[in-house]
Amino acid sequence: MAVKETSPHIVHLSKDKKLLSLLHTVEPYELKKRKNVCVRLCASIMSQQLSTRVADVIFKRFLALYDNAEPTAQQILDTSFETLRSIGLSNAKVNYVQNVARHMLENKVDDKKLHKMTDEEVVAFLTTIKGVGRWTVEMLLMFTLGREDVFAVDDLGIQQAMTKLYKLDATDKKALREKMLKLSAKWAPYRTYACFYLWKYKDSK
Repeated sequence: MAVKETSPHIVHLSKDKKLLSLLHTVEPYELKKRKNVCVRLCASIMSQQLSTRVADVIFKRFLALYDNAEPTAQQILDTSFETLRSIGLSNAKVNYVQNVARHMLENKVDDKKLHKMTDEEVVAFLTTIKGVGRWTVEMLLMFTLGREDVFAVDDLGIQQAMTKLYKLDATDKKALREKMLKLSAKWAPYRTYACFYLWKYKDSK
């Protein structure tokens, strides 16, 4: 179902003239909440530093280990290191995936518990897992927990899109980051949608 042009986020983001030019050229985006946060987080780890195509292949191999059904945290933890390595994961990524499953089990975390947390509570809770950084959690907040106001300032695609759209100087990374945060502040509380439009803008160029 398409998002209507009168949707609150469309109305709000239209106040930014640069973003306004994107809103009418990109298919509207609707946030969705997805189940099995543990598997989504594992998938995000698996995809790190890989192309979308390769990441998709590896994730399909991962699901095939469990008869193409999404495994529980316990099932992931019960899967041998060698088996997880066999689907194309590095030693480090196998450890990180198992760390996620172990963390979820030890802290008795389920989807419901994470959905009740604030964005920063989720970030603080999940970044204690070795192998899980802030960017990974931000992607989870956006695409699994369906949070509307997440700004991925360290995402390379967002940086490239904003540099081009707003004609920013990217030579000083610290200054670029500060400028991006300042520009994004006016998009709140709909910064996730802004990120989506910026990604689409970058991919269209």
